[in-house]
Amino acid sequence: MLRQSTDRIDPKRRNTINYKKKQFAEATYKQQEYPHRLSFYGIPPTAEITLEQFEQWAIDRLKVLAELEACSYRNKSPPETAAHMKPILDKYLPLNSNTSSVDGFMGEKVKLERQKDHYSHFILRLAFSSTEDLRRRFTRIETTLFRLRFQNDDGRERQQFVESLDFDWDVVGESEKRELSEQLYNSTPGLKRQDMEQGGWFKVDWESVPELVESRRVFVKKGKAYVPAREQSSMVLAEFTGRLEKGLELTSRALPRLDEDDRLSPILNHLSKSFATPDSTLSDAETSLPGAPINAASIDGLSQHFPLCMRNLHTTLRKNSHLKHFGRLQYTLFLKGIGLSMEDCLVFWRHSFRLITDETFNKEYRYNIRHTYGDVGGDSNRRGRGYPPFSCQKILTEHPPGTGESHGCPYRHFSVDNLTTLLQHTGVNDGEVLKGVKEDVEKKRYHIACNRVFDWSHKEEVKKLKEAGQYGAGDAETIVHPNTYFRKSYLLKHGGALGDSRGDAMEM
Repeated sequence: MLRQSTDRIDPKRRNTINYKKKQFAEATYKQQEYPHRLSFYGIPPTAEITLEQFEQWAIDRLKVLAELEACSYRNKSPPETAAHMKPILDKYLPLNSNTSSVDGFMGEKVKLERQKDHYSHFILRLAFSSTEDLRRRFTRIETTLFRLRFQNDDGRERQQFVESLDFDWDVVGESEKRELSEQLYNSTPGLKRQDMEQGGWFKVDWESVPELVESRRVFVKKGKAYVPAREQSSMVLAEFTGRLEKGLELTSRALPRLDEDDRLSPILNHLSKSFATPDSTLSDAETSLPGAPINAASIDGLSQHFPLCMRNLHTTLRKNSHLKHFGRLQYTLFLKGIGLSMEDCLVFWRHSFRLITDETFNKEYRYNIRHTYGDVGGDSNRRGRGYPPFSCQKILTEHPPGTGESHGCPYRHFSVDNLTTLLQHTGVNDGEVLKGVKEDVEKKRYHIACNRVFDWSHKEEVKKLKEAGQYGAGDAETIVHPNTYFRKSYLLKHGGALGDSRGDAMEM
């Protein structure tokens, strides 16, 4: 009797690799060199990083992309966008050129910056490749970020980067250029004849440069677009977009394998949810307003600085002398975040619930208020000083309001007519602003609609600060937390500098 060899592979069976033998195998690729500031992100990273780095790097890049998307929604011009994004990029995702080093060579700091940029891009690829909508948005914003960096890169390094990509571009020969000289000259606006004769030309598929074709800035013949060398950036951007789209498609096919890793799946799910509105929490510096009279008696006066979600809760409370559970929780945590003490918060709610007796209040509501402040409850609740105030992302995505409830975000949970009525009731009566809010809501850009109202309500104060040179580009960072809205509004209306109300005090 013959014994079958265990090393022989049965052709009718799948040749599976024993994971027990391969899971600790040495990787063929670990570290990657970063010779250029720019990158097409063609090779995925394989070196080890910590889970903390995995999450924090992705969050920092997400903040940059969200702010960049907000600039496009606010119709900022390219120079305005560049000025607005510079401090944000320097803070969250710095990326210096080789020439920024003293000796002209890439130092350790530059390597770490490029490593963070490389890893954070691929982490967000994992988070945003699950659906067609996320892939499309991610491609659009990443392309915008690449364009911003490409335009601001050192000229010599930029050219070296383009040459390293080895594009499949056909160079137009001299004979063909002379033959088509009139068509090239007439089809390329702003081109001097001398530049046309002396400059280089490339021939690419017209689908590769849709921006140039749409704006009629190139000559097209037999499916080929004749692009002057000065329009090289458009071809590079088109190539970047095409490769990224293909990469995201491949990533989406590999996503099911990640479900087995219970360490990464929660992080990636949280990141994808945060793409609508970046999540944020508050540090202690965010709650401090020196000299502000924040007590139970001053809440009515301070409510003019509240965002619409909190003004709606306050108005409903004053009208009905009651709020349901999630409304009380959302509003109590907001009041806690603006600096209202627990004692004053108890006084505020007792006076607001004027239709019930002290016994009912103490029995049904007092404990919950103390619990949110961390005064009672388990050890972890007391050590953590209760719950943090809700961010915009949490309000938008968790516990949608039901019948008779007033919590949530009016921009998302109200009909357009009810939202318009509420805005007009709070003093927003500008037709263009209301029209812009309606468009934002229809496109599910809820935090942009809220920021639009904030910008209109504080335009005079911002103008004065700009004239005095006290309002920088970083002060216009998109608001993604109700308590940040209140702090910035209060400081602007009372002539204070914004200071820590910017992202310095924001943590993800």
